[in-house]
Amino acid sequence: MWSKLNKYSDIGLLLIRLMLGTSFVIHGVGKFMGGTPVLTAVGSAIGNLGITHGHYLFGILAATSELCGGLLLLTGAFFRPACLLLLWIMVMAMTMHLSHGDGFNVYSHALELGVIFIGLFFIGPGKLSVDKQ
Repeated sequence: MWSKLNKYSDIGLLLIRLMLGTSFVIHGVGKFMGGTPVLTAVGSAIGNLGITHGHYLFGILAATSELCGGLLLLTGAFFRPACLLLLWIMVMAMTMHLSHGDGFNVYSHALELGVIFIGLFFIGPGKLSVDKQ
């Protein structure tokens, strides 16, 4: 009975892509709408790698990555590079939370999404995408 669902795997991937893509577009737009203070705060996560300048610029890069990465997930275009880009954003979010001493309940969201992006990187976007893999 369950094996019959295999023929719908591309629909499952489409649903995942649409949900995650929409979520990241909203997150990216929200960061831009927050203006300089929000973008600088987001970009300050790069400080965990020893980079002490350019936090505003890194915030713009992070927000752009979320916005564009979300759009790429939605369409399935350049899917695997988009997964790597969003994985990097999740790694940076995790390092920020861990450096603040946040507990598992705070950093787990970034960890979970990071694992999802690794999995999607290997699976691909499915047939219902621009890349049609």
